[in-house]
Amino acid sequence: MPAISRDEVAHLARLSRLALTEEELDLYAGQLDSILNHVKAISEVAAADVPATASPNPATNVTRPDEVQPCLTPEQALSGAPAVEEQRFMVPQILGEGE
Repeated sequence: MPAISRDEVAHLARLSRLALTEEELDLYAGQLDSILNHVKAISEVAAADVPATASPNPATNVTRPDEVQPCLTPEQALSGAPAVEEQRFMVPQILGEGE
């Protein structure tokens, strides 16, 4: 017995406001039935003692520790800027005033 019937596909199409032809109803009923059968097979294999995961390989954080390093003073950083205002780089405006 199929997991989804052609009539159920037609009903779902109506609810979704999709206009499907007779051929499309037959095609999608077969495709959806295949998908649902695959999901059922996978559900049967999944064991209760296996935790759900997004990836079989554990992800680890590979970033370095956050440590203070010597850096430029604001004056040094801004010394090569073509325009400066209130210790900030001054750049041309690209958006309108109201945006």
